[in-house]
Amino acid sequence: MLKPSIDSLMSKINSKYTLVTISARRARELREQPELFSEPENARSVNYVGMALEEIESEYLSYDISEDKDKEYAER
Repeated sequence: MLKPSIDSLMSKINSKYTLVTISARRARELREQPELFSEPENARSVNYVGMALEEIESEYLSYDISEDKDKEYAER
């Protein structure tokens, strides 16, 4: 079974497209600038996408819809 589960992630973010977009953007940040981020103490995943999904599940990573409602962006 994969952790975190899709059900627990969908309770945090209600769109699979948004979930994929935010987690991919965060994984890219972690990969390209690892010196700016410390690995969470209780991280179970060793890959960047898994770490991003764990951050979403723990509510460390969230998103906000901009005023024009056409653009979504990740917010720490």
